[in-house]
Amino acid sequence: MSTGIGTGIGRRPRAGPVAYTVLTLFTAGSLLPLVWTAMAASGDSARLAHTPPPLWFGGRLFTNLGTAWTDARLGLALANTTLVAGTAALGTVLFCTIAGFAFAKLRFRFRRALLLLTVGTMMVPPQLSVVPLFMIVARLGWTDQLRAVVLPALVSAFGVFFMRQYLIEALPDELIEAARVDGASSLRVVWHVVLPVARPAMAVLGMLSFVQAWNDFFWPVIALTQENPTVQVALTGLGRGYVPDQAVVMAGALLGTLPLLLAFTLFGRQIVGGIMRGALKG
Repeated sequence: MSTGIGTGIGRRPRAGPVAYTVLTLFTAGSLLPLVWTAMAASGDSARLAHTPPPLWFGGRLFTNLGTAWTDARLGLALANTTLVAGTAALGTVLFCTIAGFAFAKLRFRFRRALLLLTVGTMMVPPQLSVVPLFMIVARLGWTDQLRAVVLPALVSAFGVFFMRQYLIEALPDELIEAARVDGASSLRVVWHVVLPVARPAMAVLGMLSFVQAWNDFFWPVIALTQENPTVQVALTGLGRGYVPDQAVVMAGALLGTLPLLLAFTLFGRQIVGGIMRGALKG
């Protein structure tokens, strides 16, 4: 005879009207800046100067997109930015995972002091490092070269600390000891044990690093020129002049944002799945 106990076990809770309403409002609020950018890019500067501003699309969207693409050399800029952001994300994920594993599970002298020193660098404003960094880049002859932007972004103190905190909880010491007993070297332990366990956190760190490198403006605008720009550097060229065309500027900003939206649309499920697996494992 059924007692009714456990009838709801294993069933997914259903969202009610309130949940759908809240999600709809949050989605609309998140899409509003993108939609406004597209509307602003579809007109001209005179249309944007109206009070109240226009609340619908104009007829010059594709014209302004073509102008921004040509004037800012966005084809070259997008290729450069993809190379810079992709390389920076891969380097950050790899080096920060190895360093985080060392701080989390290995025992060596001055480990705590080195960790405090690494975390302490997060409190130094990046503006203070610009002059010595530019002096190093200039002495190496890397000015206006992408390596000047890529190399400083290959590792981050935040990434090291983030991976350390994750591996402390997610990577059991017994798993490392078992690999050592089987004769695995440190390299094999990292490749066959650490990286598979750290994959969810690596996905999150890679996404954050890619977005940060894509949107970085302060250092690239110093190290690069309009002859070999990233997207953010190229967009500064659209705002120059006595009377810049704000609609073309907005069109360039829209073109610089679309690749990120496309990447998240294609890989969003894997990124969110990695975050959820990491949360459950932690």
